[in-house]
Amino acid sequence: MNVTLRQLRAFLAVARFGSFTVAAEHLYTTQSALSGSIKELENALGVQLFDRNTRRVKLTEVGRELYPLVEKILADLDAVLHEVATLKALKRGIVRIAAPQLMAATLLPEVLASFTREFPHVAIRLIDCGVESVPSCVLSGEADLGVGPERDVPGEIEAELLFVQPFHAVFPPGHPLAAQEVVPWRRLAEFPLITLQGQFTEKLSRDLHEVVRDLDLHPDTTVAFMSTALAMVSIGLGVTICVSYAEPMVRRYGMEMRRLTEPDVHRRFFVFTRHGRALSPAAEAFRTHLRHFVGNGTGPGA
Repeated sequence: MNVTLRQLRAFLAVARFGSFTVAAEHLYTTQSALSGSIKELENALGVQLFDRNTRRVKLTEVGRELYPLVEKILADLDAVLHEVATLKALKRGIVRIAAPQLMAATLLPEVLASFTREFPHVAIRLIDCGVESVPSCVLSGEADLGVGPERDVPGEIEAELLFVQPFHAVFPPGHPLAAQEVVPWRRLAEFPLITLQGQFTEKLSRDLHEVVRDLDLHPDTTVAFMSTALAMVSIGLGVTICVSYAEPMVRRYGMEMRRLTEPDVHRRFFVFTRHGRALSPAAEAFRTHLRHFVGNGTGPGA
C-alpha cells in the first residue's frame, strides 16, 4: 500500500467542500489531477471513499470513518512542519554553549549580546566551566558546542580553529615591566610568577622550551582561575600570564598588560562539536555568528 500526502490532502479537500471543482481550486490544481489522486487513494486502500452523482460528492460510510483520522494526521503533520519552519527561521530555538570561566566572563558576553540583537527569539544557555570540561560537556550532549583553547580531545569531538592569540604579561600599574612596549619572556623570571594549573602551564612550558631550549616557566604559585591570579597580582604578589581576550577582566582589576615576545608564542582557540551530530538551526546560526564576530575586527584583541 502506497498512500501519499497529496492523496490524503485531496481526500480531505473533497470531503470538506463536497465538490471536485471547489476542492481543486482550493488546492491550486486541476480537477482531473484531483480526481486522479482520489482514484489512486481508493485503489491503494481497496475501498470506495465517495459516492458521486451529477450534483454533489458525498462520503461513503468508510469515507466518513476515515475522515477524522486523516484530518488529525494532516493537522499533526502541519503542526510539525510549522515547528520545523519556526526553528529554521530562528523564530524559536535554544543554543547551549560551554566555555571556560575566563572566556565566559570576557569575550562571550559581547558575542551573546550581538547574537541576541540579531536573533531575539533564540534562547541561550551559557555553561561556564573549567577549560578541561568544555569538550566533555559537548560529548555528553550537555552543550551543543564548546569554545576554548587547544586541548587533547576524544575522537568523537571535532575541533574547528576559531582564532589565534599571543600571550601577555599582566602586572599592576607602576610595575617595572610597564616601561616596556613588549616584554621578553626571560624577564618574567625576575618576578614571582602566578600561573594557571594543569594544561595551561604545562603546554606553555613545552611550547617555550621547544623554541628556546633553556627557556621554561617556573611558577611560584599556580591557581585554578584567572580571576584568582589577577586578584593576587593586584595586591602585588607577582605577575601573571594571559591571552588577549582577557583584557576586559584585566582592566577591571586595574592591571596593565604587555605582549610577551622573544619568542612569539600563541595559543589557538577552537569551536568543539560532536562528530556525527548535526547542530540545530539555532546552534549553527550561533557558530556562524561567532566566526563572524571574531573575524571582522570586533572580536578578541581587535
